[in-house]
Amino acid sequence: MKDPQVRRALISVTDKTGVVEFARALHDEFGAEIISTGGTAKVIAEAGVPVTPIDEVTQFPEMMDGRVKTLHPRVHGGLLARRDDPSHMVQASEHGIEMIDMVVVNLYAFEKTVESGADFTTCIENIDIGGPSMLRSAAKNFASVAVVTQPGSYDAILEEMRAHGGATTYATREQLALEVFRTTAAYDGAIAAWMGRQVQGAEDFPARATLRVTKKQDLRYGENPHQKAAFFVRDDYAGAEHSLARATQHQGKELSYNNYLDLDAAWCAVREYGGPACVIVKHLTPCGVCEDSDATRAYKRAHECDPVSAYGGVMAFNRPVTGEVVEAIFENKQFVEAIVAPEFSGDALAMYEAKPNARLLSTGGVNPAGGEVEYRSVEGGLLAQDSDAVAEAMGGFTVPTKRKPTDAEMEELMFAWKACKSVKSNAILIAKDHASVGAGGGQPNRVNSARIAVEQAGEKAQGAVAASDAFFPFRDGFDVLAQAGVTAVIEPGGSIRDDEVISAADEQGVALVFTGHRHFRH
Repeated sequence: MKDPQVRRALISVTDKTGVVEFARALHDEFGAEIISTGGTAKVIAEAGVPVTPIDEVTQFPEMMDGRVKTLHPRVHGGLLARRDDPSHMVQASEHGIEMIDMVVVNLYAFEKTVESGADFTTCIENIDIGGPSMLRSAAKNFASVAVVTQPGSYDAILEEMRAHGGATTYATREQLALEVFRTTAAYDGAIAAWMGRQVQGAEDFPARATLRVTKKQDLRYGENPHQKAAFFVRDDYAGAEHSLARATQHQGKELSYNNYLDLDAAWCAVREYGGPACVIVKHLTPCGVCEDSDATRAYKRAHECDPVSAYGGVMAFNRPVTGEVVEAIFENKQFVEAIVAPEFSGDALAMYEAKPNARLLSTGGVNPAGGEVEYRSVEGGLLAQDSDAVAEAMGGFTVPTKRKPTDAEMEELMFAWKACKSVKSNAILIAKDHASVGAGGGQPNRVNSARIAVEQAGEKAQGAVAASDAFFPFRDGFDVLAQAGVTAVIEPGGSIRDDEVISAADEQGVALVFTGHRHFRH
């Protein structure tokens, strides 16, 4: 079938950006009749572009506060009729239905209405009915009808029409139809999610759910060069304001798949701390964590934790990165893949211009740790859980050993407990003066993690404290820490052999704190 010329176009848009210019070009260059509704018709007419009101087409007035205006056979018949089916054309003629060759529609801003805090009735009124109906009708019949949902498409559509005698191509109409069904699916998903919250309350895991995402970019490759990859942004993420996904990248190459994973690990870890903190991550493992009086000191001491591993890693700060911080990084001659922080000072950005490959990302602020649902894929399925954060209060901790931790040790244990949460389980982390000095994780048994942490800490383990993300199933892992000079240990407790571990602590004069909470990170 020959590509149809656009002789009649129905325009009804919420976003009126560029709509007057588009309507004028359709009318003046291609002689198309412009049909329109309500506010859109008014805007087009006031600009001097001839427009036919929708009620002249339907021979039926807009009614019920505009709820009913395009839901009519003379609209949907003109969209759905197959031009290559004689019976369709005969029936259309019998009922006075004229063909509509293009639909230009974008939908009521339902999500923005919800985000504005509008009441229930206002949100309901901003559920578009006629718009999705027209979009779906036109998209179903894309063989004959072009359907445009985005103002950004106007110029390309006009250029194609100029090149093809006032017609759009089949390939373009097909792509436009695909975009329609994606758009209406996301729109319905947003309504369903909102309605679910109104009817069922804050239900974390409803029986049916739509995960709404928009592709931000194609990535060069995934974890390895032979794997294809892309990055998607969640449209329904409540913590979007200061999230990594919506961070502003100031310079550097596009982020890779692995960069995103490492930055997420670092950003989630640094948000645990109230004081100025720096977290350095390499291959999803924190190799340096420090909380100090300012961001510069926090960086220097985080880097001292493991300078070898820090090279080529990513960093996260929970305070703005200043020129002083950058000077410290440069003094260490540290190659950094990426840095994420709430913001970067002007001099910090200017200094990093000399290292254009480093990616710098600012989030504009810091969201509280935890509080959202996170997702991970398995073959053929999706796992969902509340994101983890150290939220347990010290008042719920118990100390089963004869020796109790000093106030200073308790502060140090809380630092270690938060840092340990970000290490892959089985996780052991040794800390001193609010900085990690040794960490072991990702091992199939806890005693090996303890040995790795002790080996890394070396002499710094003397007088330090340690955290274990889960209980010690045997005393052997605890003994490794105590024999290295650790004076206090924090762990969840709850093992059938807790008494054995408590006895080991008492034998060696080590204070032991049970939190009652586990923080596995698989």
